[in-house]
Amino acid sequence: MRLFVAVHPPPSAVADLTARVSRLRVGTAGAAGLDVRLAQPAHLHVTLAFLGEVEPGRLPEVAGALGTAAEAARAGWTHPPRLRLGGGGLFGQGRTTVLWVDVRGEVTALRTLAGLIRAELDRAGLPYDGKPFRPHLTVARPGDRLDPSEVDADRLALDAHLGPWWPADELVLVHSRPGPHHTPLATWPLRPAPC
Repeated sequence: MRLFVAVHPPPSAVADLTARVSRLRVGTAGAAGLDVRLAQPAHLHVTLAFLGEVEPGRLPEVAGALGTAAEAARAGWTHPPRLRLGGGGLFGQGRTTVLWVDVRGEVTALRTLAGLIRAELDRAGLPYDGKPFRPHLTVARPGDRLDPSEVDADRLALDAHLGPWWPADELVLVHSRPGPHHTPLATWPLRPAPC
């Protein structure tokens, strides 16, 4: 099973970003039928850890590691991280170009959570992508189907975007299948219990 761990923005933040993307060059190209691989609004997420292929029999170990990480995060917080989407960026070039929006706000707490998750995955001997954590939300994968100057113009347009605040109040384990099809498998609250 191909797995990743994420936080999802709420519908208000998704609607705000989706409206903004629809006005970008990738948005108008997608509406015109060009395969710029726009992210589906229902699948928008911020990846905290990408596990890749994991044997289904190891799901209890994954769940245990994530539960421990979520509990440790809650113990250190008075509230879940408050985030917002704004600013733009690019990964890759040519066929591998990815357009993304930055995550702003209480990102230090999000980095702490990602570190806790990775530490617990290590402790359990579970696989994950060890690349440095760069909180972002993928908007589109236009590859080389749009001129690079158009994609860069979209990145600059996203620099002027600042979406609504939202709390990262739930950790989600997601099964990803080609298509893409994302199925949530389990969730853990990130909101500390009231005293």
